[in-house]
Amino acid sequence: MQAATRSFVGRIRSQLNELPATERRLAEFVLDFPGDLSSYTGAELADLANVSKATVSRFVRRLGYPTYEEARRHVRDEKQAGAALLLSGASKAANANAVEAHANQGAQNLKGTFGRLSNGLVDEIAKAIVEARQVFIFGFRSSQPFASYFRWQILQVCERAVALPGPGETVGEHLASIEPRDFVVVFGLRRRVPQTDAILDYAGATGVKTLYITDQQAPEHRGATWSINCDTAAPGALDNHVAVLGLCGLLATKVLEHAGNRGRKRLSAIEAAHDHMGEL
Repeated sequence: MQAATRSFVGRIRSQLNELPATERRLAEFVLDFPGDLSSYTGAELADLANVSKATVSRFVRRLGYPTYEEARRHVRDEKQAGAALLLSGASKAANANAVEAHANQGAQNLKGTFGRLSNGLVDEIAKAIVEARQVFIFGFRSSQPFASYFRWQILQVCERAVALPGPGETVGEHLASIEPRDFVVVFGLRRRVPQTDAILDYAGATGVKTLYITDQQAPEHRGATWSINCDTAAPGALDNHVAVLGLCGLLATKVLEHAGNRGRKRLSAIEAAHDHMGEL
């Protein structure tokens, strides 16, 4: 896609992995509240991001804008067009009605994320998970709880599902076991560690099917079989992960459906084991 046809955030995401360190720091700062760019001068942005004005100039040129003012104009135009991500500004963090603000933003994130999905896509992913020999689910930092939660949900019917890495384990100890018959899920919510891209690269090279679940600010990764970008805008400084959790629930439900008789037999066996142990 040509830079001129990309959204402002899309331009940043497409360049993020290749940016020098100072420009990447600037990019990550801008991605926190991209709509606010239209309110800052180049000098103000440089001060806020703790970079030089020359870094700001190089950054916007790398994104395809001849000047900083052209970048600001693009952001203003997208805000006027109603781009939800750009309408989520830092000023919302001080909203007096925090409960309503968070509830509204969570609903908006869920609607935006699910609005980009199709029943065919979700069924295709769920079917591939059910048919896999093993399901490897990776997550670091804030992504780790979602990897564990998704594994716990599909474990009801996919007994060979594992959330990684475990305590004291290295990633390589598990990557070495991956075969084309397997399925890899990578949760890569910001801020992403370098291992995220390395896992996707390795999985892609083995020919295994991969699902990359990330946020709207994430750079593109061509190695993933499927990528789902979740809206995570929030009224405050911390990301809102309602859509990520909702996606886990949707995918797990479809996995249970596609598991069919095999899945029902495992569910029955689990219930019998619960009864025997008096666990529930």
